[in-house]
Amino acid sequence: MRNIQLVADKAAFSLSFLCALHCLALPLLIILVPAVSSLPLADEAFHLWMVFGVIPISLLGLSMGCKKHQRWSILLIGVVGLAILIATPVIGHEQLGEFWEKTLTLLGASIIAISHYLNAKLCQACKNG
Repeated sequence: MRNIQLVADKAAFSLSFLCALHCLALPLLIILVPAVSSLPLADEAFHLWMVFGVIPISLLGLSMGCKKHQRWSILLIGVVGLAILIATPVIGHEQLGEFWEKTLTLLGASIIAISHYLNAKLCQACKNG
């Protein structure tokens, strides 16, 4: 059971990092390697697929960890991050503009990553304690 929780935490943390890297590095990559612009990486569908990947993995890892360490505030932090990450593509680029879309996406991804980091640390402390 613990292995599933640990894998889910690591996967969600990695997806959050990938999301942040995508937001920050893609514009630079397109400038340096123009052929990258032909890939569907900047497409809204990519963002939605990332969100749909993060939701179940995050909820699984956080809920399993919170059952173990009983700090349900960690789950709440993760849900806030997920809500921000979900709201960003729902509101859309046209409403938010590029700056706020990237800012909110990075904020949501960062909050999710922090919640999974804390979750993993608390689970590790339960194991050692």
